[in-house]
Amino acid sequence: MPNDDVELTDLTSAAALAEQQTAGEDGAEGEGRSAGDLEAVFDVPVSVSAVLGKTSMEVSQLLKLGRGAVVELDRKVGEAIDIYVNDRLVARGEVVLVEERLGITMTEIVKGGQA
Repeated sequence: MPNDDVELTDLTSAAALAEQQTAGEDGAEGEGRSAGDLEAVFDVPVSVSAVLGKTSMEVSQLLKLGRGAVVELDRKVGEAIDIYVNDRLVARGEVVLVEERLGITMTEIVKGGQA
């Protein structure tokens, strides 16, 4: 499930980036908000998920899967993956390798949880 190594400072940075982008589009500051305003929620745990792709199959097909089985997903190689926080789409990104472990780099912040 989610990796407990995710730091909330990364999410704060993403939120700050989204706020800067919004301010740049609107031509106004984010109504005086700053990262310091989020300090009260820094210790709140969140669930972070990265979805590589999806598929649907019947239970009978699922039961036939064994070790080494390949399940085709609805995404192509190199296509952006979806990043969810508490089941809400917040960003898209790419899979990266960090010291022999998989990681995610955010390439796009999704405004308003749009699909």
